[in-house]
Amino acid sequence: MGRPKQFEPDAAIDKAVDVFWRKGYALTTPQDLVHELGIGKGSLYNTFTSKHALFEQALRRYGENRVAGLVEVLEGPGSVRARLRTALERLVDAYLADPRRRGCLAVNTAAELAGVDDIAAKIVRGVFDRMESAFQAAIEEGQRGGEIDADRDSREVASLLLNASIGMSVVAKTADSPDRLRRVVDAVLTTL
Repeated sequence: MGRPKQFEPDAAIDKAVDVFWRKGYALTTPQDLVHELGIGKGSLYNTFTSKHALFEQALRRYGENRVAGLVEVLEGPGSVRARLRTALERLVDAYLADPRRRGCLAVNTAAELAGVDDIAAKIVRGVFDRMESAFQAAIEEGQRGGEIDADRDSREVASLLLNASIGMSVVAKTADSPDRLRRVVDAVLTTL
């Protein structure tokens, strides 16, 4: 009979999200993970099998949380235009409130690994696809309700909103004020 686990794997994944988000995949060492998760190296490998396997779980967790937060706002009360503004402004606020200016883990991963890590690219693509679908559902709701021009291609507009979100996460890494990001939000919403 093996020794019982002395840590909660689910909590370890949450901590790993922070480590990978802060350092990136390549710069995160197994020793970083052992130290920051507060577990032994044996527990790390016995539970997660590898640094990459833990990274995959952390990236999926991050994506699930990011998409769930977006969907919660987009499916909330109020006009569709107001919900879209709130969703984009919350991204801006989150990016700028982070003292480390980490941006978005999915975007960071795409920039770091998309050309060399098919699994990471697939996970990020899934996050982006779900975000775009959430935007598209909101756009279509707005079109049915007359808030958004029904002649606009909802998928194109959703892609624009996704790309604005991605771009803002990069710009926020060096922004010294929210002005540029707020202009992006205003400009994107004007196109509706």
